[in-house]
Formats: sequence, C-alpha cells, structure tokens
Amino acid sequence: MSVAFEIPTIETEHPVMFFDTDCAAVVHNLAYLRFIEHARTLLAEQMGMRLAEMASTGIYPVLLNTEIQYKRTAKLGDKLVVRGRLESMERVRFWCRFEVVRPADEVVMCTCRQSLALIRMPQAKPMRLPEDWMQKYAHLSGEV
Repeated sequence: MSVAFEIPTIETEHPVMFFDTDCAAVVHNLAYLRFIEHARTLLAEQMGMRLAEMASTGIYPVLLNTEIQYKRTAKLGDKLVVRGRLESMERVRFWCRFEVVRPADEVVMCTCRQSLALIRMPQAKPMRLPEDWMQKYAHLSGEV
C-alpha cells in the first residue's frame, strides 16, 4: 500500500498587461516576481497563514532569498500561469519553488526558488515552523 504525502501547491493565472511590459512589449523582470509573490501569498493561505490572521498575530512569512532564472521572454497579451509548491522545510526556514509557464505551448518563462522564515513582528524574532506543518509535511523535512 502506498502512502500519499501532502504537498501544498498553487496555480495562478496572469494575463500580461501593458504595465507588466517595457517599451518593446516584453515582460519586465520585476513583473515575474510580482506574479510569483501573488502565488506565494495564496500558497501561504493554503498552508494556514491567512492575511488577517498574520495581522492579528504579528507572525509573517518573510522572504530570505530569491533565486530566479529567466529562460524566455513573455510578451504583451500572453496568458501566463505560475505553478508553485512547498519544496522543503527545516526548523525555522522553508523553501518554495515556482515556475512561470505560458500554457498555450507549455514554454517555461522562468523558474524561481525562495527561502522564507516566520518572523514575529515588531520584535523581528524568528519563530519555529508550526508543529502541524512538521507533522503534515514531515516528508519535506530533512528530519524524517
């Protein structure tokens, strides 16, 4: 009998708008990061970190590092999809992986890996990842 492991994933759609592009109608590199930020926020909600709850508890997922590889250029009018997932966890850090794809031909525009930590504000104190994450996503931890 095989055991199914839960991996939080997200898929968001983003039509390329005029304000996403430069004067050559090519998507600006920062627009890809905005698309990824949107997907990461929805992924965080799926994992139990709702925006209103963050504001009331003062605990936020804070971006520590972004590695992005731009592979192809998207253009004005393209429809893009960001696919993201929780990749791995430690005690206080976790990693997410994203790719921005043009679904019309499945061309990958860019790939991205980000590390984050939960920080309690206003003290800026790092927090351990929630115990329920450590149980639900133990297969993504190096401590299994």
